[in-house]
Amino acid sequence: MNTMNDIEPLDLFPDPRLSGIDGLVGFHIRLASAAVYQHFTETFSDLGLTQKQVAVLWLIEDQPGIAQADIGRRLKMDRASVMAIVNRMQDRGFLTRGASAQDRRRQTLSLTEGGRDSLRQARACIAEHENWLKARFSPAETAMLVELLRRVYV
Repeated sequence: MNTMNDIEPLDLFPDPRLSGIDGLVGFHIRLASAAVYQHFTETFSDLGLTQKQVAVLWLIEDQPGIAQADIGRRLKMDRASVMAIVNRMQDRGFLTRGASAQDRRRQTLSLTEGGRDSLRQARACIAEHENWLKARFSPAETAMLVELLRRVYV
């Protein structure tokens, strides 16, 4: 069994101020995530949308009639979180709920014109945000980064 003392440091560009935590992959993922989230939040401040709300709107546009449960599975979100986001987006007039033609127990979701307009604005912000992020890597490094990150959550 490995202990914390058995962890091999990354030794790439060690930061002596961080001591032993500099060798923890999860620590660097957390720092990178925080930086990306902060930039995303700044980029989206005028729209009043969160990352999760944008992802929900995007999925609904790409897959009209998608069910709430399917959104949760695809975005790896719990049922209560999806419901809260959908409720908020419905209250803002961005989407409507309906009953599935195949299964009346399932709620389907569709974007309103307001939802489509907000998503168009969000996509412009996403392009700016993605350009900021991708500027740190070559195209090959970007593709590799995505592949490596997928291994963590797939």
